[in-house]
Amino acid sequence: MRKNIVAGNWKMNTTLQDAQALVSEIVPMVQDETTGSAVEVVICPPFPLLPVVGRLLPQGGRLHLGAQNCHQKESGAFTGEVSAKLLASIGTEYVILGHSERRQYFGEDDELLSQKLKAALSAGLKPIFCVGESLETREANETFAFIEKQLKDGLFHLSNEEFAQVVVAYEPVWAIGTGKTATSQQAQEVHAFIREQIARAYDAEAAQNTTILYGGSANAQNARELFSQPDVDGGLIGGASLKSRDFTEIIKSF
Repeated sequence: MRKNIVAGNWKMNTTLQDAQALVSEIVPMVQDETTGSAVEVVICPPFPLLPVVGRLLPQGGRLHLGAQNCHQKESGAFTGEVSAKLLASIGTEYVILGHSERRQYFGEDDELLSQKLKAALSAGLKPIFCVGESLETREANETFAFIEKQLKDGLFHLSNEEFAQVVVAYEPVWAIGTGKTATSQQAQEVHAFIREQIARAYDAEAAQNTTILYGGSANAQNARELFSQPDVDGGLIGGASLKSRDFTEIIKSF
């Protein structure tokens, strides 16, 4: 049975003091207001804050530590980079890979991301692998072909055992930071398509067991409708994850 997951991507936001305050608010809210819930929560702060945030998360519970990226090599002369092995050594469990901002601003392509996936899995991390189309691609009616290529080139080289550790996130690029959000029907349509592609690449069981998150400006107002769709298993949350009340309300939307 696949998991429901809400992951908060803080991006390049918060200071040390901000992070401590935010997590100190989120943890009791989630514990007190989602008792009995099976939703897994992942907090993804900037690299320097990972150890601090990790120490504030209760061990062995539903709140997990995640990173926003990793390098494809285990170690070496790569100034400014962070390896998956290092992330795992400080208690990180998840890592976001292929976010549209990494693809757009840092030129990350599917070949590179396939290497990062291997590195993350080798270190014991659970990748949250992002796919999604631009507004131009959607308006040209090429959404499915574009996402199919991202999946095949970046993800489907993994073995069945490796793929079982992966979470997929659909993030329509045209809905990130723009205030626009895909309708629940649009999200469901693409999520169902992704699940179909997984079934073709692996098998029906793998498709049914894969968690697929929605990552396009989900918030406390629209999360319940989005999460009610049969193939939407949670959210990769950006701006709303920086507000403890909003983030908790999203988690409560299941």
